[in-house]
Amino acid sequence: MTPAPAPNTASSPPALRKELNLFDVAAIVVGTIIGSGIFVLPSYIAAEVKPLWGVMLVWGVGGVLTIFGALSLAELGAMYPASGGLCTYLLHAYGPTTAFLYAWSLLFVIHSGSIAALAVAFGIYAKQFFAMNTIVERSLVAAVILGLTFISCLGIRGGKLIQNSIAVAKIGGLAAVILLLSIKGTLPLHFSSTPLDGLAGHSFSAAGFGIALIAVLWAYEGWHVVSFVAGEMKRPRIDLPRGLLFGTAVVMLIYMTANIGYYHVLSPAEIQGSNAVAAFAMGKLFGPRAASAISLLVLVSILGSINGMILSGPRVYYAMAQDGIFPRGFASINERYRTPVFALIVQGVWAAGLAASGTYQQLFTYVIFTAWIFYGLAVGAVLVLRRTRPNLERPYRVPGYPWICLLFCMAAASLVVNSVITQPKNSLIGIAVVASGLPLYFFLGNRNRDT
Repeated sequence: MTPAPAPNTASSPPALRKELNLFDVAAIVVGTIIGSGIFVLPSYIAAEVKPLWGVMLVWGVGGVLTIFGALSLAELGAMYPASGGLCTYLLHAYGPTTAFLYAWSLLFVIHSGSIAALAVAFGIYAKQFFAMNTIVERSLVAAVILGLTFISCLGIRGGKLIQNSIAVAKIGGLAAVILLLSIKGTLPLHFSSTPLDGLAGHSFSAAGFGIALIAVLWAYEGWHVVSFVAGEMKRPRIDLPRGLLFGTAVVMLIYMTANIGYYHVLSPAEIQGSNAVAAFAMGKLFGPRAASAISLLVLVSILGSINGMILSGPRVYYAMAQDGIFPRGFASINERYRTPVFALIVQGVWAAGLAASGTYQQLFTYVIFTAWIFYGLAVGAVLVLRRTRPNLERPYRVPGYPWICLLFCMAAASLVVNSVITQPKNSLIGIAVVASGLPLYFFLGNRNRDT
């Protein structure tokens, strides 16, 4: 009897390595979300929401909405446990056009722009330690992006080790700050009627709450990116839902307790007047060296967010290219490192260019506007697929369905409508950026049909 020939594995295309466990998944969630927001946004929140109970409420509502979104994506991720995340969910729920437009927007504005913004913030805080002119600062932020991109090109293992280390460092640092502020702080906490030390009025307004909520949701930005690397998880059907829930819950707890610590040391007037609240609070208690230590913690925190974004985004372009609805070059995998090197390089160079040019400030509103259109559609995909594909296996189901999904979609729609009303020019430009990908989409479609 002639033995069966061995399978020709040499001709099989290289695939992504399954390296990520539950801790890695949660670290990506925490490390990507916690950037600079908790260190700089409290002053903005205090300007819009005066009583402390209102401040805690807006951070809590932002956290709950984020958890609602994470729970919804967890159902989709368990159904489709492969790289691509939101693009994959949009593809199955709405078709290839919507999926392509999200991938296009992600590469052109949302993801690359977020990386650029974080790098610009890194440069701003780095100037507190090193004297830099504009050229040196922009070169530094570009080098940070390209350096982390290079590490990610060498394999998922190196990227995850950096992410895990930074996540542990930032959580430990924030926990120490919160503990010190809570123990050493002397100001009483007045949740019902916080004294304003000369600030006029402390009434609660729905309009101010809505403006503050937009800022808080930006502080929670990045909760979804772990779904992009589901194809590299060892147990995606189990670890993706758990990692999303654990990670977002940890971030919400950190944000809430950090604000308690701030108000235990600083008056509302001091918080409103500082764009570096954590450093100000620690400096007030322990002197300038403590303020410098917090600035260093901010730099580490921003590095973690940048690394998480760099690590995750190219997996979307890779997955869409494999499905034939994105340029083929993005589907290539390095045989040695098993990483989408081409996608990583394109994203890294474009993001570095945005950061070095200093034009991202103009794109910031476009990022928020376009991102939340697709976030609402992605969570809405749970509702769509429950109706159109009811017999699909669902290893995990959203608790409280359909209300959790509906509340998130309503919040996303409100944010988009508010942007259109308050910033119609920027909103139209954001729509134009999304629509600019349509010619490429139809070209790719025609080419695929020809081949």
